[in-house]
This record gives sequence, C-alpha cells and structure tokens, in this order.
Amino acid sequence: MKIIVGLGNPGEQYARSRHNIGWLILDSILGDVKWTLNKKWNALVYERGGDLYLKPQTFMNNSGMAVRAALDYYHLLPKKLKLFSTKNADLSDTLIVIHDDLDIDLGKMKVAVGSRSAGHNGVQSIINHTKTLNFKRLRVGVRIEEREYIPADKFVLGRFKAEELKQITELIPGIKKEII
Repeated sequence: MKIIVGLGNPGEQYARSRHNIGWLILDSILGDVKWTLNKKWNALVYERGGDLYLKPQTFMNNSGMAVRAALDYYHLLPKKLKLFSTKNADLSDTLIVIHDDLDIDLGKMKVAVGSRSAGHNGVQSIINHTKTLNFKRLRVGVRIEEREYIPADKFVLGRFKAEELKQITELIPGIKKEII
C-alpha cells in the first residue's frame, strides 16, 4: 500500500493557488472522483488499486497530523519495541508527498528522498509528525521571473495563470510514473 499525499489548503480562496499544487495534481491524475472526508484524520480520502490518496484538511502547516493519522491507522510506521515509532523509519516505498517548490522553475519537477524541508512548512510538519526524512517527495516547481519581487508567502498563495497551469499539466505523465 502507498499513501500519496497532495499538499494544499482547504477553502475556495486557495483552490487554484500555487500552494495547492499537490491537490491540483491529484485531481488531474484521478479525474472526477468522489473524495470522502475522514473526520478522524481530518483529510479527504480516495482509495484506488490498494493505494490511498490524501488531501489533508488541516491547512498546509499542519499537514503532518493527517499524514500521521493515516500511517498509524494502517500500521505503516515501524515501532521500536512495540511502543514508539522508530525514528528515521524508511517510508520511501510507502509515503509519497506532492508539493510546491519555490526553488524549482515552473514546469519542472524533482524527486527527493531523505532531504530536509527547505523551509516548506507542510513538509516540515510531516517530518515532525513522522520523525523521518525518509519518504518520497515530488517537488513541483512554481518559480517564475516575477517571483523575486513578491514575498514568498504572498506568491505561493497567489493563483496560477492559465498558461502556467498548462505547464503543470505537462508534468502529469512523469508524476504518474513516480507514483506507480
């Protein structure tokens, strides 16, 4: 089983924002599916082919809470002496997180395993709650030239232009290969 997490923020005001690229990509990959709200995890959930797709509803900075709840439910976090989660557990074959990255140009993607959050609060929340860096991250670039004139927090909450969304759509086949 894999848990594929798209990071984003709930609410219409964030629907097409750069920070919601994880949700946009899951919607593009899965098409028009019926997401179910799992109240215990505080996440929208969709299951297909034995894999679980997750859209945390905790807002970006607390994404780790929903991810940890799903991992715990399926007993996917290795335990040390059957008491505590093992630090630095290898979840690279289990957990895939799709998120925006300001350090990568729009239309590009990088895969990372075992790297720090680089200031991304959603990723840091997952690291904090799982106590590991060892999960797969699909870092989807959102950087454009105009970015240097806009504060990071305002930029990631800004909406994509239509031509920018086309560049993101071109990444979908490569993202699908990374998820499989």
